[in-house]
Amino acid sequence: MSDVLGRLSAALSDRYRIERELGQGGMATVYLALDLKHDRKVALKFLKPELAAVLGAERFVVEIKTTAALQHPHILPLFDSGTAGGFLFYVMPYIEGETLRGKLDRETQLGIDEAVRIATDVASALHYAHQHGVIHRDIKPENILLHDGRPMVADFGIALAVSAAAGGRMTETGLSLGTPHYMSPEQATAEKDISARSDVYSIGSVLYEMLAGQPPHLGGSAQQIIMKIITETPQAVTSLRKSVPQNVAAAVAKSLEKLPADRFESAAKFAEALGNAAFTTERGEAASALTGAGGRRSRRIIASLATVAVVATIVAAWGWLRSDPEPQPARLDLSLGAIVPNLSNVIISPDGSMLAIAGTLGTEQAIYLRRIGEPDFQKILGTDGGIRPSFSPDNKWIVFRKLADNSLIKVAVTGGQALTLVRGTEASVLEAHWGTEDQIVFSSVQGVHTVAAPGGPIRRWEKATGRHPFLLPDGSGILHSQGGNVSVLDFATDSSTVLVPQARHASYVATGHLLYIAEDGGLFAVPFDLGRHRVTGSAVRVLDRVAATGVLRGYSVSRGGVLVHHEGASNLAGGGGETILLVMDFAGKADTLRLPAGRRVLPRFAPSGRAIAFEYVDRSRNGASDIYTFDLVTGTSTQITFDKEKDHDEPTWSPDGKRILFTKDSAGEDLFSKPADNSAAEELVLTMPGDQNATAWLDDGTLVFESRGASGADLLTYSLTAKGKPSAYLEAPWNEGMLAVSPDLKLAAFVSDETGSSEVWLRTWPVAEGKWRLSFSGGAGAPRWSRDGRYVYYWRTAPVDTLFRARVDRAPGVVVRSPERVLTLNLVDVYSWDMHPDGKRFVVAAVAGAPAAPSGGVANASRYLVVLNWFTELRAMMGGGARR
Repeated sequence: MSDVLGRLSAALSDRYRIERELGQGGMATVYLALDLKHDRKVALKFLKPELAAVLGAERFVVEIKTTAALQHPHILPLFDSGTAGGFLFYVMPYIEGETLRGKLDRETQLGIDEAVRIATDVASALHYAHQHGVIHRDIKPENILLHDGRPMVADFGIALAVSAAAGGRMTETGLSLGTPHYMSPEQATAEKDISARSDVYSIGSVLYEMLAGQPPHLGGSAQQIIMKIITETPQAVTSLRKSVPQNVAAAVAKSLEKLPADRFESAAKFAEALGNAAFTTERGEAASALTGAGGRRSRRIIASLATVAVVATIVAAWGWLRSDPEPQPARLDLSLGAIVPNLSNVIISPDGSMLAIAGTLGTEQAIYLRRIGEPDFQKILGTDGGIRPSFSPDNKWIVFRKLADNSLIKVAVTGGQALTLVRGTEASVLEAHWGTEDQIVFSSVQGVHTVAAPGGPIRRWEKATGRHPFLLPDGSGILHSQGGNVSVLDFATDSSTVLVPQARHASYVATGHLLYIAEDGGLFAVPFDLGRHRVTGSAVRVLDRVAATGVLRGYSVSRGGVLVHHEGASNLAGGGGETILLVMDFAGKADTLRLPAGRRVLPRFAPSGRAIAFEYVDRSRNGASDIYTFDLVTGTSTQITFDKEKDHDEPTWSPDGKRILFTKDSAGEDLFSKPADNSAAEELVLTMPGDQNATAWLDDGTLVFESRGASGADLLTYSLTAKGKPSAYLEAPWNEGMLAVSPDLKLAAFVSDETGSSEVWLRTWPVAEGKWRLSFSGGAGAPRWSRDGRYVYYWRTAPVDTLFRARVDRAPGVVVRSPERVLTLNLVDVYSWDMHPDGKRFVVAAVAGAPAAPSGGVANASRYLVVLNWFTELRAMMGGGARR
C-alpha cells in the first residue's frame, strides 16, 4: 500500500478494514472495505488530498449530513462520513455489479427499452431528492451503479457538499466539480444558483449516450466540451439512431435545452414524457433555446451581441479550465429583429466591428448596419432599394447593388450622399466585393468586371464569365464561380484556372486558406498559396450547415477571424444537396414520392393531377439538368429530355397534358416542347435574345413567359396558334415574373421587385390594368391560385420558408384581405412547388431530411450565428497549419 493508504487504513482501523482499490474519480478514490461493526462490505471513498486541502473539514461534514436522510430504492444511501488522519471520507454500500460506465464501455449502446427504464428509474430518484432539497450536480454513468440490472445513484449530494464547503472558492482552485460531458450549461458557466433542472440536463445527457453511443457533445479537451455545451445544439439523437421513438427523442431534446426554463420542470415530468408515446414538443425533436427573430434568449448561456461585456463574461466563466493560450471560439446567436432579409447575406466588416444586411424593416427596403455593442440594426441613409452590400477594406464605406436599375452604389457607413459607381446601362450589376483599397470587383449579366473605388471606367475580364467574385487581398486576381467550379482569374496572365471542382462562393482568409461551399453543402477550407494561386493541401469540411444558395454565399469572415454565417441547409441552384418531392395537404400531412436519391426541383402537376414533371439535376454533368415525369398511379419515372450537352429546366404542361414545354440552352435559353409520352422529338417553340422561362400555358394556346435580358426580367405572351411576335404583358425598369392566371382568366398574380423587395401583386388579365399588393414582408414568390379563385397562395423565404394565402374578393371591386400563414418547411427554393388541380394538395421539393411542420410550426429553421475567434477553430481543424 502507498503511504497515503497506510495512513488512512491506520486512522480507520477501529471501524473499517480496507481490502483493495476499486477505482478513482474526479474528486475521490474508492476502496472496497469491511465494516467491522456490521460485518458488511462497503465502498469507502476519501477525497483527494489536493481537494481536501482547500475544504473546511467541519463544513464538509455538516453539509454531507443533508444527504444521509435520503431513502429511495434507486439511491445508494450514505452510511458514514467524517475525518480520519487529516482525510475527508464518506462510506456507501458496496454493490455487486458494475457501473453504467462499465456497461457502456462494453456495449457502447443499450437497448432502447433498457435505456429508457434506467433513465426513468434515475429520474425517479432525482425527483425524490429534489423534493427534499438535494440536487446531485454530478449525474454521470460512473455514478450510476447497476445491481441486478437495477440502477442505484451514488454520491448523492457529494458535489453539493464539496461546493458548499469550499465557500465558493472552487473555481479559484482550478478543480472541476463535474464530468464535462454531462454538465449543464449553467454549471459550465459557473452559475452560483443551480436548480433541479441542472440534474434533468445531466440525466438527459446520460440517456443520450445510452441511446446514441456517445454523449451529446464531444471534444478533444475539457474546454472544447464546455464551450460546445454553452454554445452548440447537440445533434438529434435520431440522426445517430433512427429507431429511437419520437417521444423519447423529443424528451431528450427538451431535457438538453440551454435555458433551464425550457427544460422539464421536474425529473418526474421527464420520466413521464419517456413513457408517453404521444409526447412531443412545440418544435419537435429539434427543440432549442437558441434565439432567432422573435425567439427566446438565455440571460447568460446564449449571449447576444448587445454588448461585448457579455462575451467577456462567457470567457471568464470557463477560462479557469483553459490551458491553451490562443483565444477560444464562442458562438453567439444573432437576432435580426424585425428585419426580413432580401437577397442578402449578413456580412461582417473587415475589422469585425460591424454587421450589415439588406432587408425590409416595415416597408423600408435598405441596407441596415449594427455596430458591435449596439442592440439593434439601423438603416444606413442613402441605401434605399439596396441589396448585397460589401464593406470597404478601411471599414468606412458600403458598396451595394440598387435593385431599381441594377447599378453599383457606394455610401459611407454613417449614411449620406450616395455615389453611383456603375450605371445599370453600363453593366447590369449582380453582386460586388470591395477587395482592396482602390479596386472593386463585380459580376453582371455580361461577366466579371473591376472598377476603381472612386469610380471611373469599368473593365470586363473576358476570361471570367462566372458569378460570386472575390478580389484577392493582394489585388492579384479574382476568385469566381464558373461552370459549377471555383476558379481564379490571374490578372498578370489574364487567364482563369479551376481551383476546386463542383464548388462555389469562394473567399480567401488571413490564415492562408481558401473557403468555399461544396456542391452538396457545407463550408470547406483548403490551404492556398496566395502568391502562386495554387491549392496546396487537402480540403476539410469546417462547417456542416451553411444556408448558401445559388445567389447567396451564406457566410462572411473578418480579417481577425470573426465569422458570421446563416446556419441551415445549403440550396445551391444547379447543384446542392439531395431533395425529396412531397405531396402534401394544407394540414401538413405529407407523402414522399418513392424516387432514388438525387436532386429534383421545380415540380409541376399535369392538368389531370396524375403525373408530375420535374427537373433532375445531374451532378456528373456539373449540375446540368433534364426533364423527367413521375406517374403518381404507377409510381414510374420517365426521362423526357436527353441532350447531354444542354441544360433543360422550367417544365410547363400543355392544357391537355400531352406536351411539356421547357427551357433549353442554345444561343440563350429558348423554349422547346416535346410529347409527354416521348412519342416524337422535341421542337423549337420560341427563340429570342436573352433567357426565356415559361410560367403558364393557357387553354387558348397563349404562352406566358419571363424574358430576361441585360435590363432585367419582363413578362411577355406568345400565341402558339398565331405564331406572331411576342407581346408585352408587363415591361418596367424593375423585374417581374412567376405569373399565374386566375381560373376565370380575369386576374394575374405575379412577383415584382419594384419596391426593392420581392412581393406578390395582382393585375387584371389579359390587359394589365389595376394594381393590388398581396404581400408586404419581402422574400415572397411563386403565387398559385386556389381552384375556386378565392385565394392566392405564395411562399415567403424568411426568416423560414412559410406558405401564406391571401383572400381575394371580387365584388364590387377587387379587395385583397390580409395574408394568413398556412405552414412552414424547408424548401429548396420558392419556385419548387405547385398546386394540385383539385386545390386540396400541393407538391414541393424539400431539403432531404426536413419534414414539414403543420399549423405554423417550424421545420429545420435556420439561424444566424456569430463565431468569435473562429480562426483558432479553423487552424485546429486544418491540423494546426496556418500561413499568414
